[in-house]
Amino acid sequence: MFSSESASPTEPVSADVGTNVPRVATETAAEASTPQTDLILIVFIHGFKGTDSTFGEFPQRLQHVLTESLDNTTVESIVFPAYETKGELKAAVTRFADWLTDLTVRREVANGIGGGAGKANIVFMGGLLAADALIEFVNTRPDKLAPLWPNIVACIAFDTPYLGLHPFIFKNSATQAANYVRTATSFLGGLKSWNAKTTTASVSTKAPVEPLAEAASAQTTTASTTSVWNRWAPAAYAMGGALLAGAAAGTAYYKRDDIGVGYTWVSDHLKYVGNLWNQAELEARLNTLLEIESRMGVLFHAFYTFLPQNPPVNPSPRTFAILPREGTPLGAHFVANRNTLASDEIQAHTGMFDSKTNDGYYELGLSTATLIREAVRRHRAVPADPAPPEGAS
Repeated sequence: MFSSESASPTEPVSADVGTNVPRVATETAAEASTPQTDLILIVFIHGFKGTDSTFGEFPQRLQHVLTESLDNTTVESIVFPAYETKGELKAAVTRFADWLTDLTVRREVANGIGGGAGKANIVFMGGLLAADALIEFVNTRPDKLAPLWPNIVACIAFDTPYLGLHPFIFKNSATQAANYVRTATSFLGGLKSWNAKTTTASVSTKAPVEPLAEAASAQTTTASTTSVWNRWAPAAYAMGGALLAGAAAGTAYYKRDDIGVGYTWVSDHLKYVGNLWNQAELEARLNTLLEIESRMGVLFHAFYTFLPQNPPVNPSPRTFAILPREGTPLGAHFVANRNTLASDEIQAHTGMFDSKTNDGYYELGLSTATLIREAVRRHRAVPADPAPPEGAS
């Protein structure tokens, strides 16, 4: 677990009750003095090309820390089932919203707080999909003064490229892709040469064979080698461009089992995050999140991976995402998660939720728990009704 101090025990409620007070009245008084148990649903949503295992043990660890540090609270970490990150992002938002509303009702009923009562505190743990889903829930309320349902109390992002990908990623990815292609070319070229030498050596040491059989054998060897090259190498060359496009897509990353993908796969999946090239939409999304936090109290926070400088190879610090300017209201919502183990930005991004690839993993967990506690306490103390919009009478 993340190293965290357990919550201090709550002092038992005591009361002097006269002997002539009916038992029913005593039980009622005791029930009234017992605070209602809160329900927190921490919903994890993977990003581009993510899976059910993207977050590793992070959800369970976070659930344990919060359970130990929040009184009268039931905490559940739930990972949104893996989905294809392709097509339009809006379609994915709609599917997620339907899933969340059903989940909220079922979990509220299961915990005895009334299905649809809006008493469950929902914490979004994700990026673009989480942000757009929050905005959609806010915009689809019956009126601007209606409370938010489901009761989303926080939207916490992890290395989400809200303002786009850092330009260095393109440079580093292109270099890495070129290295992959050169390695493949050298390896398969050597394989072909080795096969040719092996065939020659075998022919010289074996008994003479019929010319027709020898020709057939040579044709088979050449066809086999060519077939391997035709299946593998063109995709490897394509990955030079595909890897760049994947990086621009946000959380795409190089996988060996993806080397056979073609341009159709890339273009189909890039539709999912196509608005990463629209600067106006990127800024509008963040401005809306800040407005929602200000008016409705939904905490917004973004962690980003930070690779410190490592001269002479990397004389400057590196980040996966473009960051807002320091000293601005938006910049205050972005906090670095330092990683000295990852060799590049993409590895830091994809290894964020593993202590073996991110030495800032435990700090990330404790900081996240602190934010969620703050969001829950804020909603306990302040009514959920939003502030009226500016200009409203």
